[in-house]
Amino acid sequence: MFKKNASSKLLQWEQRLAYLLLLPTFVVLIVVALYPLGLVFVTSFTDRTFASPREPNYVGLNNYTQLLGMTIRELPPLIDEETGLQVVDPKTGGPLYERPLRVLPREPRRYREVTQFSLFGKRYVLGATDPDFIKAVRDTLVFTVVSVLLETILGLGIALVVNSPFKGRGVIRAAMLVPWAVITVVSARMWQWMLAPTRVGVINVIFQMLGLGDGNIAFLTQPEWQLPSIIMVDVWKTTPFMALLLLAGLQLIPDELYEAARVDGAGPMRQFISITMPLLRPTMAVALVFRTLDALRVFDVFQVMLAQSRYSMASYNYYQLIGNRAMGKASAIGVIIFIFIFIFAVLYIRMLGVETD
Repeated sequence: MFKKNASSKLLQWEQRLAYLLLLPTFVVLIVVALYPLGLVFVTSFTDRTFASPREPNYVGLNNYTQLLGMTIRELPPLIDEETGLQVVDPKTGGPLYERPLRVLPREPRRYREVTQFSLFGKRYVLGATDPDFIKAVRDTLVFTVVSVLLETILGLGIALVVNSPFKGRGVIRAAMLVPWAVITVVSARMWQWMLAPTRVGVINVIFQMLGLGDGNIAFLTQPEWQLPSIIMVDVWKTTPFMALLLLAGLQLIPDELYEAARVDGAGPMRQFISITMPLLRPTMAVALVFRTLDALRVFDVFQVMLAQSRYSMASYNYYQLIGNRAMGKASAIGVIIFIFIFIFAVLYIRMLGVETD
């Protein structure tokens, strides 16, 4: 009985000691992370102006409704007043529709066109109170999904190659990190020169040699080329980071498992499916969370290469804070970015089953 009580007291003392040792870490987290995050949440409900002595006012969800307010309206076809027939576009031969400006509501908030689409033979327009932000959300999500997917696939392939024994493996491991080591602004400026809309740009020269263009493709000004160009630059730079994280996970897998699998007659593909992928899931989840966090708050590549012609959520946040000095609205954008990051992190953890490991 005495030994049981002594053991229980010792356990309680160890628990109290653990909390005391963790207390400085909790204080640092509250000061460095939780307090600024809470301040951003509070500011997002105000109309605070950046670098202004004016006292902010509480506006509730007004910043969020301005950013996320959207509506869908049907575009009626244009009818010729004389003939009563629908007007046809002489260039395409298709029907013409009413201008979105006449259809979208203006009260209590003015909605502007984001995009048009057809559904079941009818034409619709998607309007938003802040179309630039809605486009920024769309572009950021497309950028995130495509770039992270490509970087994960390429990074896994590179990690599998450099994890296998071959002569000069150490040199290859060091060389593959060079793109990631280059400062993002420097690499963005370098790619901006390479993507120049004339034969000065090496990418245009390569495309012309392959018969894919006339050597004058404006990669950074034509809307259909802007996002693919940004994704290509990011994949080039960040794939080594994914490869490095996945390589660390591969090296934690015991070689004895592969030897036992080979004895049982399992081929390379079976080993990859049954051993590598299941044991690599926790590392892959961490890599995906880290990379997705960076992709959702991407700023420098968009800002350097596209400036104000096209926004990411982070660059639009910068524009609202510095250009418009709308600190309350910028804080609301920061909260929305945080929510997107949280959703993606939870999805990764659930899909990869990390919480059960």
